[in-house]
Amino acid sequence: MTKHGLTRTGLALTMGVFAVTVAAGDWPRWRGPEGNGISTESKWDPAALAAPNVLWKKNVGAGYSTVAVKGDRLYTMGNKDKMDSVFCLNAATGEEIWHYSYPCGPGSTCLGPRATPTVDGNSLYTVSLEGHLFCLDAKTGTLKWGKNLISDLHAKNVGWGFAGSAVTDGNLLLVNAGQYGAALDKATGTSVWTSPAGMGGYSTPVVFTCDGKSCLALFGQKAVYAVELKSGREMWSYKWETEWDVNAADPIVAKERMFISSGYDRGCALLDFTATSAKAAWENKSMRNHFSSCVVLNGFIYGIDGNNGKGDLVCLDFATGQERWRSKIGFGSVTAADGKLIVLNEAGDLFVAQAVPEGYKELASAKGVLGRTCWTVPVLANGRLYCRNEKGDLVCLDMGK
Repeated sequence: MTKHGLTRTGLALTMGVFAVTVAAGDWPRWRGPEGNGISTESKWDPAALAAPNVLWKKNVGAGYSTVAVKGDRLYTMGNKDKMDSVFCLNAATGEEIWHYSYPCGPGSTCLGPRATPTVDGNSLYTVSLEGHLFCLDAKTGTLKWGKNLISDLHAKNVGWGFAGSAVTDGNLLLVNAGQYGAALDKATGTSVWTSPAGMGGYSTPVVFTCDGKSCLALFGQKAVYAVELKSGREMWSYKWETEWDVNAADPIVAKERMFISSGYDRGCALLDFTATSAKAAWENKSMRNHFSSCVVLNGFIYGIDGNNGKGDLVCLDFATGQERWRSKIGFGSVTAADGKLIVLNEAGDLFVAQAVPEGYKELASAKGVLGRTCWTVPVLANGRLYCRNEKGDLVCLDMGK
């Protein structure tokens, strides 16, 4: 079923002692250490974009997987010749340390893996668009265990392939599979609980606390769900239907409120929730996230409104939904660090702006950092900015002061 390939360089490096320094700027999973799209980086300089310093560039195969960074190692995924590959690279040089490959179709459109690897201790978790779920040794790329979301968890694949990244919490590994997710033992892959067999959504599970209990929120095919983490019991669901059943952006939870958004002109809403129900505090069409999730900073929502081909960077008031400003940057993805927004549009242009509600205040920009099409969210980690396009061109820029 699997094919494990280590390069000569990888073999040489993995024979040595594996030492990872956990830095403040690590980005070990999809949407960063807190799963909110916000980096803890402060020692970086937006002005570096005036004359971008490309530290390295490498092709990792077609796909939309962004990167996970822990210490001096970077992890990502791509597809070539109907084979998925999980790569471990030197984060500073792009040099390959190891890769793990297995047969997987690229999909019929938007080719390649969608999910991002998750690194937790000495384990790396990956999800393919066909439902391969692997736990790899983060040191060497050796397979620890593998499952298939369809054959083992009785989930149905979504139209454009599984896209949600795996999330760890305590001893659990959480995936968007089945009607409203599933939990496995992260050490063994043993199923802890599964939701009813069926089709889920494209979002990644989000862990939050409600009524003193650990819970998860995620989009299913036609609703957003809140689930008790320990048991898998559905606490509540809120109907949210979109054209093509595309609910891809992650829910964002702040205390007893949850922000949700979907594209295809569906719009957004802020839900007031309890342990048993949810209702809309407001709803509008000022933010229509096709798949790029928003970030929330100091009571304001920042994100991309629109579908591929056309989009604006928009700021909304979290409490009221009032639109504060929009900028025609184009369709793309957004992340944040040190009170600033980092946006990569689909043309490969980078922008850094202040995250303030008074208006769009650009600090720096760079045209054509990558060739089209760039739908993958950029990642700032340890003074370096990583950007990727759908062809698998991954570029690392020096953003240090």
